[in-house]
Amino acid sequence: MELKWAPVLAMITLILLPGVSAYTLSSLVLTVYNDGYVMVEYEVLPDDYASQVEIPLLGEHYENIIVEDENGNPLNFRLENGSVLVYPGDAGVLRIAYYTPDLTSKEGIVWTLHVETGNPFTVVLPEDAIVVDLSDIPLEIAGNSITMPPGNQSVSYTLSGRETESADVAESLTYFLILAGLGVAGGLAYLLWRKNGGRKSPPSREEFQAKLENLDLNEDEKRALLYIFDKGGRASQAEVREAIGIPKTTAWRMFKRLEKKGLVKILKGRKENWVELRF
Repeated sequence: MELKWAPVLAMITLILLPGVSAYTLSSLVLTVYNDGYVMVEYEVLPDDYASQVEIPLLGEHYENIIVEDENGNPLNFRLENGSVLVYPGDAGVLRIAYYTPDLTSKEGIVWTLHVETGNPFTVVLPEDAIVVDLSDIPLEIAGNSITMPPGNQSVSYTLSGRETESADVAESLTYFLILAGLGVAGGLAYLLWRKNGGRKSPPSREEFQAKLENLDLNEDEKRALLYIFDKGGRASQAEVREAIGIPKTTAWRMFKRLEKKGLVKILKGRKENWVELRF
């Protein structure tokens, strides 16, 4: 008699369970920066009719996390015990991106990226990186991009192909560069002092605002650039976002647009990113 009711109970259980569904990981890309931070980017294809998709994340600390659909529209999500729970709605593709310092370590001049995942992944190293060791045979190598197979993998690299013969040589070179830098700085300061009378002064706020009107910018972008100008040409992303009152994901996309237009430069910091005027 108990066996007769088993299918019914199973059906009731499935109905009552929340719609956490399976998914397909389309791609996993890890972009490594010179300071050891890594930008992790997932592209996920949710199953049909999935109301929730739970995706395990690499690392323990997640900065500037962005979750959006294939059209760049932000999606609702929440972080839970090392995973991100996404509510995809009608999205056919989920794109998840964030920064983490947890995937790299350094010993001497050698950096090592450690990744444990059940899927193939692509590592994009800094342009000046030189690979010195791989834990496994890569699936593909293209320039500074390496695709690794699933498993517990590591990629070791240095950021310079030259090593000094001794610590004394390195120390002497450091002192030489410092003195040379001071000499160059002094020379430039003298030239600027000599030419100070003919040098144009920085634009006033009114002149800068008038210049913005001639650019193809929306109101939030103009307000953001004016705020950075008022802060001396540089401010943190969080500070600008709070000052003009826009959501985090909207601000992230705005700064990316401004950087592509050559109007700002995004400076990556340990705890937060900064934005600097470039015109």
